[in-house]
Amino acid sequence: MSDRTLSGKAAIAGIGATEFSKDSGRSELRLAAEAVNAALADAGLTATDVDGLVTFTMDTNMEIAVARAVGIPQLTYFSRIHYGGGAACSTVQQAAMAVATGVCDVAVAYRAFNERSGNRFGQVNAAVANQENSSGTDNAFSYPHGLSTPAAFVAMVARRYMHEYGATSEDFGRIAVVDRKHAATNPNAFFYGKPITLEDHQASRFIAEPLHLLDCCQESDGGVAIVVVSPERAKDLKQKPVTIAGAASGSGSDQFIMTSYYREALPELEEMGLVGEQLFAQSGLTPDDIDTAVLYDHFTPYTLIQLEELGFCGRGEAKDFVREPGALEVGGRLPLNTHGGQLGEAYIHGMNGIAETVRQLRGTSVNQVDGAQRALVTAGTGVPTSGLILTV
Repeated sequence: MSDRTLSGKAAIAGIGATEFSKDSGRSELRLAAEAVNAALADAGLTATDVDGLVTFTMDTNMEIAVARAVGIPQLTYFSRIHYGGGAACSTVQQAAMAVATGVCDVAVAYRAFNERSGNRFGQVNAAVANQENSSGTDNAFSYPHGLSTPAAFVAMVARRYMHEYGATSEDFGRIAVVDRKHAATNPNAFFYGKPITLEDHQASRFIAEPLHLLDCCQESDGGVAIVVVSPERAKDLKQKPVTIAGAASGSGSDQFIMTSYYREALPELEEMGLVGEQLFAQSGLTPDDIDTAVLYDHFTPYTLIQLEELGFCGRGEAKDFVREPGALEVGGRLPLNTHGGQLGEAYIHGMNGIAETVRQLRGTSVNQVDGAQRALVTAGTGVPTSGLILTV
C-alpha cells in the first residue's frame, strides 16, 4: 500500500446525537450544539480541544455559529461540502484529511436540522428550480414535467431497474422490513417497537409508482456529530478507537442531482461504484471481509443497487440476495442497517448511520453483530456520494 493514503491516518473517537423526533421544539443551532457536546463528552474531550468543524449543504448552522454556541475558541479548519446527503461520509473524510495533515487536531463533523417540523425536504419546493446557479437550471428542466420530489426522481430509476433485472416491489419491501425489524429493538429509533411485515409494505399507499410510502425514508428532526482525531490521540481517550481504513467521495459521468437519466445504463449508480473501488483499494479489504454494512436507505431501490455497485453481489442479483431468508439480519450474510436505517431510526442525511457503524465496532449496538471488526457505511445516492470503511 502506498504511503500516499488516508487509510489508518485518523480515527473516530466520539459520537453524539440528540433524540430523533418529528418536532424537536428547539432551533436547529441548538440541536447542532447538543449533538457536538454529546460527541465531545463521549470522547472525553471539551470544546476547548476542538479546532476543526465540518458540515454539508442544507445545514443552516454555520461553522462559526456552532463554534460560538459550543464554546470552541478558535478554528484552524472549517469546511462545508456540497450535495446534501451524498456528503455525509465526505465530512468524515475531510475531517480525517485535516487531522492527518496536521491542519487541526480535533475535527468534529456535524449535521442538525428540523426536517419534519421545519423545512420538509421531501415536499415540492419550487425554489429549487429557481436557484440562480447550475442546479437551478438543471431542475428547471425536470420540475415542469412533474419530477419535483426526491421520490419522483427515484421512481424513474426504480421502474427501469425492475424492467431490466426482474426485481419486484416486494424485493424493495424486504429492505423496509429488515430496517424496521432492527428499529423495533432500538430505543433511540422513531419506530421503536413498530416492526412491519411485507404485507404492510405492499398495502401502504403509493407515493410515486412503483414506490410505496414504506419505500421512502422519514423526515426527521435531530442532530448527530462525529469526533475525528489522530490514532495516537484516540488511544488516550475515553472510547475504543475506530480506525478510518477507507474514506472516499465520487461523482460519475453525466452526473446530475437525482436526475442522471442520460447515462447509457440508467439503473446503476456509477458514483457509488467509484466510491467502492476507492474504499476497497485504500483498506486492502474486499466485500467478503465486511462484517456489517450501513447502506444509505432514503429509498429502498437504491439500497439494492448499492449492494451491486459495492460488489456484495453481481449486477441484477440484489433481488436474489435480499430474498435469501435472514441474509440482511444479525447473524446473516450481511447484517444491514442494524440501527433501523433512515427508514426506521431517523433521517439525518446518513450521519446516524456513521454513528451506528462506530457502535458496531465498539460492540455497543443494540443489534450487535458478533465479532464485528470491519464495517462499511455509505452516504446519499442519486447524487455525488461518499463512503467509509471503518475497522478496529
